[in-house]
Amino acid sequence: MDVYNSEEQQVEAIKSWWQENGKSIIAGVVIGFIGLFGWRYYNDYTRQQSESSAAGYQQVMQNLSEQHEKAFAEVGQFIAAHKDTYGDLAALQLAAEAVKANKPELAAEQLRLVADQASDEEFKPVAGIRLARVLIAMNKPADALKVLDSVTAGQYKAAVAEVRGDALLASSQPDKAREAYTAAMQASKNGVNPVLQMKLDDLSVASEKVDTPTAK
Repeated sequence: MDVYNSEEQQVEAIKSWWQENGKSIIAGVVIGFIGLFGWRYYNDYTRQQSESSAAGYQQVMQNLSEQHEKAFAEVGQFIAAHKDTYGDLAALQLAAEAVKANKPELAAEQLRLVADQASDEEFKPVAGIRLARVLIAMNKPADALKVLDSVTAGQYKAAVAEVRGDALLASSQPDKAREAYTAAMQASKNGVNPVLQMKLDDLSVASEKVDTPTAK
């Protein structure tokens, strides 16, 4: 640090330093305040938007539960306007109602939207598995198998294997279906799945009938 011989020299040095650096300091302070208030404004805005989206979601879901098919268009508009978590949730609910209304094409459309473009990665495997089930019901097992190939999340291994078995069975591949069901049983962490066990038992009975020679 420089040593000044008098108070006057110190004052002059401060003035000189301020002339050189004062503007940048003021600018930094101003920018800091703008950043602070801008961040607060952004937080307030996003909070308000989130609250508005949540309220809108609750309203359209209530309408969907009460009006069913009559609310499909309204829910679709909400989904288009809220391509975020609430939009994804609404799409999943719309797909479920579409299945009940015997509109599998609409259900598949909504599920594919979430499976491919969900803002929250957690929704994608759920939508993919549901989409595969809808495609099987639409007699499109090959398409269902393609969708299942894209669902790689480990926690859904058992569910994917079971639906894969359904698709293979629908494709007249009972042996591969049995392998998939067995894999699903082994991957399950929730104990014995009675529905899955029934599918395996049915395949075993069918196989025994095929293997048993017809008496003459």
